[in-house]
Amino acid sequence: MAPTAEKTADKTGFKPKAIVRKLLATLPERSRMVLEARFGLGSNPERVTLESIGKRYGITRERVRQIENHALTQLKKSPAFTEADAAFKELERIVDSLGGIVCEDDLLNFITKDKVMQNHIYFLLVLGDPFKYRKEDDEVQRCWYVDPKLASQVENALKNLYEGLSDEDLIPEGEMIDRFLKELQNINDKHRNGEVVKRWLSISKKVGKNPLGEWGHASSPNVKTKGIRDYAYLAVKKHGSPLHFKEVAALIEKMFHRAAHVATTHNELIKDDRFVLVGRGMYALKEWGYAQGVVRDVIRNVLRENGPLTKDQIVEKVLKERHVKPGTVVVNLQNQKYFKRGKDGKFVLVK
Repeated sequence: MAPTAEKTADKTGFKPKAIVRKLLATLPERSRMVLEARFGLGSNPERVTLESIGKRYGITRERVRQIENHALTQLKKSPAFTEADAAFKELERIVDSLGGIVCEDDLLNFITKDKVMQNHIYFLLVLGDPFKYRKEDDEVQRCWYVDPKLASQVENALKNLYEGLSDEDLIPEGEMIDRFLKELQNINDKHRNGEVVKRWLSISKKVGKNPLGEWGHASSPNVKTKGIRDYAYLAVKKHGSPLHFKEVAALIEKMFHRAAHVATTHNELIKDDRFVLVGRGMYALKEWGYAQGVVRDVIRNVLRENGPLTKDQIVEKVLKERHVKPGTVVVNLQNQKYFKRGKDGKFVLVK
């Protein structure tokens, strides 16, 4: 069978494997094999640890690290490195086109979905002079950049953006992009577009996007959905008005393609203090202004806030808080332990 032609990387136009093979051919055998193992460039695409390679050769992991670093230094002095300049420039162009700073996974997946090819691209990023990486920590994902000043601006803007949000905030994506751009006043116009900004936002570990495309603190249950109660919150919030627990379960399945048993959903709504029971099986969000308690408690709150009111005025205000029949409100008003009707026909609280 005739050998198949070597593929170019999907978005580069050059052949990463051929370039890497030519580079590695300039090294002594052990140096070449260490790099192949460390970067997954040989027959095995899995990247091997320093310790595993050390056991293979009977040397310490620190000695393996020295061999790796020395080999990379030697490659940069080789004619093959100079000959690969066009490939490095093309990778630099791609990083710049993606925003100048980009998560490693986003960058590699943009160029190619082939995991073996990604190993070779990654090796060229490590080797190439234009490319710097920001190591992963509690604040940001591991990412690559070609402009240190821009990378610093983006990271500072992400920090300011996070600090300007509360745990409860859920920001529509368009508004989040606008907020972020306000933190980046002096960036080049070529980077001021939605796709680039979304890539920059994905660098942060502190802000995140929920399944509805709304942004907030990554650790918030409104963003990092962990179970039925979080999906229920998003479903009711998106709907915008109270729902019966059966409707909530159906909406979870429709919006998020998750199984939501009615009984389980009801139990989660009962236990979650973000929800308020506003009628028989009807739930609203507390953040909408609904108060906890039975109808009697709602009437008491209405009278505390507004002073003496007529029966019709009380019914009108309570029905904004609870999905009940007007007669239910009237029956509760007849409880003389809590409410008294004055000569003017208005009700007040019993002290």
